[in-house]
Amino acid sequence: MPFLQIVARSASGCSRAIGNLVYPPACPGCGRMTGSHAGFCPACWREVRFIERPYCEVLGLPFSYDPGRGMLSAEAIADPPVFDRLRAAAIYEDSARNLVHSLKYRDRTDLAAMMAGWMLRASEGHVEACDAILPVPLHRRRFLSRKFNQSAELARHLARQAEKPFFPATLVRVKNTRRQVGLTARARAENVRAAFSIAPGHEADVFGKRIVLVDDVFTTGATVSAATRALRKAGAADVTVLTFAMAVSTPI
Repeated sequence: MPFLQIVARSASGCSRAIGNLVYPPACPGCGRMTGSHAGFCPACWREVRFIERPYCEVLGLPFSYDPGRGMLSAEAIADPPVFDRLRAAAIYEDSARNLVHSLKYRDRTDLAAMMAGWMLRASEGHVEACDAILPVPLHRRRFLSRKFNQSAELARHLARQAEKPFFPATLVRVKNTRRQVGLTARARAENVRAAFSIAPGHEADVFGKRIVLVDDVFTTGATVSAATRALRKAGAADVTVLTFAMAVSTPI
C-alpha cells in the first residue's frame, strides 16, 4: 500500500476516534449509547413501522388486508392528487418521528444518509427510473434561520446513492409561508397556495422529465401538492413524491 494512502487512512481513523469521543455513538430514537453512529438500539428499532405492501398504488396508504395489486384507497379515488404517486419509508410515529425531529430540529444531518437509504428502498424503482431529484425548498428567510434544509439533505443523499441528478436550486419557495404545524388541512392548503415556482433559467431541469420530489414527512399533502403544481406548470411529465415518513392514523 502506498505510503500516502497509509497516512490518509491513519488520519481518517484518528478523526473518527476523536469524533466518537466528542460525539459518542447514540441511538437517534432515545439517546442511549450504541456501537455505531446512525444506529438504533434494539428497543427503538422494534418501534419503527416500515410501510410495506399492500398499500394504495397512488397515495401509498397501507391497507390492513390485501385487496390485490393495483387497488386504490377511497381517498385517492375521491380526491385524486396532482402528483402521480406517493411513497414513504415509515409511519410517522415513535422512533421514526424522533428520527425526523433529530434531523430537522437537532441538526443531526448525519442521519440523512441512513434515512435516504430507507427511502430509496421504499420508492420501488421510481427513483431509479427518474430523470432528476428535487427537494421541497425552504424560503430563503427560513433557510437563513435554520442553516440547512432537511428535505435537501435527504434528497442529496438519495441522489448520491441512486446516482441520479440532484437539482436543489430548480424549485424555489417564493412565498414566506407560516409553519404548517397546528393548521387545519384547509388552512395548510391556503397557506402554501402559489408558494412555489421554477427558478429562472432552470425550466429545462423539469420540462418533459420524470421528477422525484423529496420531503421529510407527508401529512395532509398540502405542501407537496403545491410544489407539484409548479412542476406541472413547468411541463414535468411525471412526479413521484417520496418522503421518509407518512402520518397515518390507522391502516385502511
